[in-house]
Amino acid sequence: MSAALLGSRTLTAQAPAVPEHVPASSVPQDHLVQPEVFAAELKSGAAKGQLIFQVGSRVLFEQAHIPHAEYMGPTGKPEGLNILGARAENLAPDQDIVLYCGCCPWARCPNIAPAWNLLHDMGFTHVRVLYLADNFGTNWVAKGYPSEPSK
Repeated sequence: MSAALLGSRTLTAQAPAVPEHVPASSVPQDHLVQPEVFAAELKSGAAKGQLIFQVGSRVLFEQAHIPHAEYMGPTGKPEGLNILGARAENLAPDQDIVLYCGCCPWARCPNIAPAWNLLHDMGFTHVRVLYLADNFGTNWVAKGYPSEPSK
């Protein structure tokens, strides 16, 4: 469990430490969801009740994001991890959550693994990560999957 967590799920005022770079590929394969699968879930209503957290840049979120997604900030930085941790703090451990970033190619993403690791360490059992091989624009928006600009 992260040193920034006390008890079962309480964050201290100090920002969690972020390693230099934890690769997105460290997220277990069985926790990944392909874009076409998640887009179909959104379209069919199967994603109802899931929380969608964008863990990348504000600029990317403002240009286009998945409808109903919540901006958490880049979780490759302590500030973003604090926002995500505070948002998740009072959620049930079995809450369905989908994380995504899409700021850059999967292999270089600095945000996915820290976000997934934080939620996993907090005891969440239903967290999936949207696998965006290249970036959000290429693997989501350009394919016509649901997106909207910030208002």
